Amino acid sequence: MAHEEVNSCVILKDLHYSVKNNTWVRVVDDSTVVVGMTDIAQSLAGALLHAKTKSVGTARRLGKPIATVESGKYVGPVKSPVAGEITKVNEALVGDAGLINRSPYNDGWIVEMKCENLAADLAELLTGDDAVAAYKEKIETDGIECTHLDGSDTYA
Repeated sequence: MAHEEVNSCVILKDLHYSVKNNTWVRVVDDSTVVVGMTDIAQSLAGALLHAKTKSVGTARRLGKPIATVESGKYVGPVKSPVAGEITKVNEALVGDAGLINRSPYNDGWIVEMKCENLAADLAELLTGDDAVAAYKEKIETDGIECTHLDGSDTYA
């Protein structure tokens, strides 16, 4: 998986990012995506204790919460980077929200969604070198250093 690291923060080049909301999108097919929190987001939140997703069948507009996460220092929404309906939730997060910390881009995904207008939503997100450049600026400006708990994703 092609990726870049900035201050130990991993940015995968094949994903689409909402830098503002620190969420990512992996395209499954022409209308379905998987959504999760970035490595930056999980580092800022700290060790996650709880993750509660919205239910399957819930329609979400762009920027509306698809889940709420809680750590010892943070409680807040995970905002949707696309518009659509939640078709699947990561049930494993119910018993182990720390999956997001350990594997933000793989096992720690949050929801799968069927999008209303995927092409338009993706046009608003950054990918590849553009995403890396935007995150590099954000990480350096905000002084973010990513931390990885045991069992971190590997990106070979």
